[in-house]
Amino acid sequence: MSEEKLRYFLKRVTANLHETRQRLQELETAGGEPIAIVGMSCRFPGGVRDPEALWELLDAQRESVAGLPQDRGWAFGDADDPGSGAAEVQAGNFVYDATQFDAGFFGISPREALSMDPQQRLLLEVAWEALERAGIDPASLRGSATGVFAGASASGYGWITGKQGELDGHVMTGNATSILSGRVSYTLGLEGPAVTIDTACSSSLVSLHLAAQALRSGECSMALVGGAFVAATPVLFTDFSRSLGLSPDGRCKTFGAGADGMGVAEGAGVVVVEKLSDARRNGHRVLAVVRGSAINQDGASNGLTAPNGPSQQRVIRAALASAKLSTADVDVVEAHGTGTPLGDPIEAQALLATYGQNRPEERPLWLGSVKSNIGHTQQAAGMAGIIKMVLALQHERLPATLHVAEPTPEVDWSAGEVELLAEPVPWPAGERVRRAGVSAFGMSGTNVHIILEEAPTGDAETVETPAGDADEADALDEPAAEVAAAPVAPALLELDGSTAWVVSGRSAQGLTAQAGRLREWVSARPSLDPVGVAWSLAATRSVFEHRAVVVGGGREELVSGLGGLVSGSGAAGVVSGVARSGGRTAFVFAGQGAQWVGMGRELVLCSPVFAARLAECEAALAPYVPWSLSEVLAGAEGAPGLDAADVVQPVLWAVMVSLAAVWEAAGVTPDAVVGHSQGEIAAATVAGMLSLEDGARVVAVRARALTSLSVQGSMVSVVMPSQAVREIVEGWGERLSVAAVNGPAAVVVSGEPEALSEFERELASRKVLR
Repeated sequence: MSEEKLRYFLKRVTANLHETRQRLQELETAGGEPIAIVGMSCRFPGGVRDPEALWELLDAQRESVAGLPQDRGWAFGDADDPGSGAAEVQAGNFVYDATQFDAGFFGISPREALSMDPQQRLLLEVAWEALERAGIDPASLRGSATGVFAGASASGYGWITGKQGELDGHVMTGNATSILSGRVSYTLGLEGPAVTIDTACSSSLVSLHLAAQALRSGECSMALVGGAFVAATPVLFTDFSRSLGLSPDGRCKTFGAGADGMGVAEGAGVVVVEKLSDARRNGHRVLAVVRGSAINQDGASNGLTAPNGPSQQRVIRAALASAKLSTADVDVVEAHGTGTPLGDPIEAQALLATYGQNRPEERPLWLGSVKSNIGHTQQAAGMAGIIKMVLALQHERLPATLHVAEPTPEVDWSAGEVELLAEPVPWPAGERVRRAGVSAFGMSGTNVHIILEEAPTGDAETVETPAGDADEADALDEPAAEVAAAPVAPALLELDGSTAWVVSGRSAQGLTAQAGRLREWVSARPSLDPVGVAWSLAATRSVFEHRAVVVGGGREELVSGLGGLVSGSGAAGVVSGVARSGGRTAFVFAGQGAQWVGMGRELVLCSPVFAARLAECEAALAPYVPWSLSEVLAGAEGAPGLDAADVVQPVLWAVMVSLAAVWEAAGVTPDAVVGHSQGEIAAATVAGMLSLEDGARVVAVRARALTSLSVQGSMVSVVMPSQAVREIVEGWGERLSVAAVNGPAAVVVSGEPEALSEFERELASRKVLR
């Protein structure tokens, strides 16, 4: 081999190695990219219908324990008679309205809804709300590679519905656990992975771990992750109460000296997640990020359902390794902490042996559990812990854990730097990045640990605006993110000093309820910007059939208008109605005369979509006109006015085409377009029959022709539907000017008034159209 060839091959090998190294680095980076939480919603005991209500309960150090539900047909014997089948535990933590469901909102028939496991219903509602709270219109995800990862198990509802013969056609799909995730995907039209996971109490955190892997590998672009549990039968309180070690009073006394068993709870929680880079590109507000996670198994421990301390230590260390962090980098752990005398000491010892070591004495690991407030929500438990920690990051405070004034004596708390959250502790943002660990250990033996981290600087900043609630009221709930580069410009929502708020619902009752919740939300937050609220309502919510627009000059007028909508009494500035099913949309483009001085000036400044399309129109017109479109619109010195046809018509064409781009970016897509004069050319451009360049050429040349013809005298437009009309026009060609500029079936004829009058008389005498 010659020296030259050797040099060539060495260079080639070096280049290939560099490319391979770069690709491996890219894959490694993608494999460890943080996963952003961009939305969340929940239903938990204690009347908790959203994350804000959960925070209020936690911050007030309240608990949700109460009596058994009375509307589920649970038949109990005498509690004092051990042989009667009565429940030994008469209290728990319940979502009492889990039996309610607005089937029509999701297009589900009442018969099918009756056959559906309440867990399916609850998860469907909460998933919808989580998306809207993220500033994402659920309808916009149809056909997307969005995944659904849900923790759940059989609730026993099938035992009830299976006995009802009239529901046979829906019983299987209504109660199969696989359908729980599939139902969400089917209803929303999502085409990413749909997986239902049952590892018992660790199900929802295992779901989050698997969703993160799917996002990083490209199996889905976004994911809904959560868990749900509703007790359809009283089995937990009757047959299983002793083996499961239920707390007699229904409370989880996590890590407390009085720990005497698990307090059963119901609930559902969902978070919306995507890769951090995708969240930034999509303009979504980042609430927190999943920095790392790990799962493992107890293996052969001292019992099938008994926890294994060494396995818990291993899963913690694996999660830290996944996040490339040390134990000292984490400030707090949201424990599994069910309140059982066996499980709590094992978990505490595992935490002391890991997080409790090699950390400064003045900065101990804080330890708590949401179960002390709302009980053990089973398959939704891990998601409750995630939502709690995200809220704590937002409020810069760690809420207290109840029932730990006297820690359990079964644990040597001096073995490491770990302290129980007996009181709330400040958790301010500062120089150190704040992080939390969240644990869940399933009865199945599957353990999972998640490392949460505060949102990168700037990602969590937002203007509070309301988002939706997909329950039976179809009402407004809670603040969602301001969407970056939202297609609806604020100027379109604030005209002549007034602001427009748009509300809608599936039904008249839903519309009224939404208006009421919006009024309540805004009234409680006087600092909200009315235009910001308008933006969120228009750009981040689904639009339903029953609609209303409230227009007001300020916050008071808008709130008053909502009040009139709620009461049904009506109010000034309120317009409501019902969109006709199957209706079609048409864009109508006007002819000359629609112009005014200064048109489009504000839109150029506030609407990126309008400004960009207008710039494209200006570039397309430039070869055919001797003036600048932007200078004419701005009224620049020396620019021509709008009094000449060869100026106003191309300008109007450009403004109309640019306005159409704004409406299409906002999701308003026409089924038909129609126009007159230069509006006809705008319609053809918007429809795609003419390219932007061809549209600019036609409108500019046509406008010049009209101007040229107009100086010769009067004009008349002639429609030529027949050969007879064509012959008449051609016969006058020597005395009149004829220009076929309006299209293939019409011409403009101009000339001296006397000749034009004779021409018109001939048309009239022959009874032809003109």
